[in-house]
Amino acid sequence: MERRTLGLAALPVSPIAFGAWAIGGWMWGGSDKKESLRAIHACLDNGITSLDTAPIYGFGHSEELVGEAIKGKRDRYEILTKCGMRWEGTKGEYFFTSNDNSGTQRDIYKYSGRESIIAECEESLRRLGTDYIDLYQIHWPDHTTSIEEPMEAFRILMEQGKIRAAGVSNYSVEQMEQASSVVELSSNQVPYSMVRREIEQDVVPWCLDNSCGILAYSPLQRGLLTGKITPDYPFAPGDNRPETPHFKVNNLIQINKFLKKIKPLAEEKGATLSQLVIAWTLCQPGITVALVGARTEEQVVQNAGALEVQLSEQEVDSINRELGKLTLELD
Repeated sequence: MERRTLGLAALPVSPIAFGAWAIGGWMWGGSDKKESLRAIHACLDNGITSLDTAPIYGFGHSEELVGEAIKGKRDRYEILTKCGMRWEGTKGEYFFTSNDNSGTQRDIYKYSGRESIIAECEESLRRLGTDYIDLYQIHWPDHTTSIEEPMEAFRILMEQGKIRAAGVSNYSVEQMEQASSVVELSSNQVPYSMVRREIEQDVVPWCLDNSCGILAYSPLQRGLLTGKITPDYPFAPGDNRPETPHFKVNNLIQINKFLKKIKPLAEEKGATLSQLVIAWTLCQPGITVALVGARTEEQVVQNAGALEVQLSEQEVDSINRELGKLTLELD
């Protein structure tokens, strides 16, 4: 598998990264530990070396699974994790309330105070079973704390050798400008897919101009762009996807019609719809990594196969023309 680099730090990453939100179970209707571990182990066999996780994914469960899976082969992976979302205490900006994997109700806060970030790093290192994190990212901006404060924490952690590179997630251009005045930003992790392309207006140009990588999360729009989600799809209890805008029935119908139009191109290339969608994502200007979630070994193998799909400029343009015909209701 080819390698790409993030930012001026030139942190090596695989173009496709394993998104570890789903294996945390939270908001995905639970997860199976053995299956999750097999999925992570399958990453190396298929050239995926970058694993993206976060404490909030299962309230520590995702990081613990990643730590268990990489034991004895830490040097073969890049660990990308996050900070700034707390479920203990009430400091910071209230985000929302959710049940954890045991059904206990949790109040979740965005908080990025300097000492809190440093403490979170120690907690993540313990769960991951490592002494350094390759890319440490602020999960969401916290409006009760200055943008500069967590960046000061990142600078300290870099000096201590506990993190190799600093990144942000869900940051606007203005916020990236402020953050980069304190520490060199290697990346911004943002939602991006065929049906969610707002970042092309401002975030992508800024990142291109400032040598900042982009980690595109949910490139399959939480499974919607696989072609497997129909209006009568049986979602598991605890799966919140039906409550999100893209999964409204009218949007589902439109998107599935679009997918039927591009399916012949996928078949022509011996690829699945998912592989075609991921390949399209990696062709887009400024996109360094496609973060693709997986729960099973089979899904990891399928995701990795997207790198075998080569798209011409004409084919990308043809897909974009079909996308331009969509009129989704996302309010």
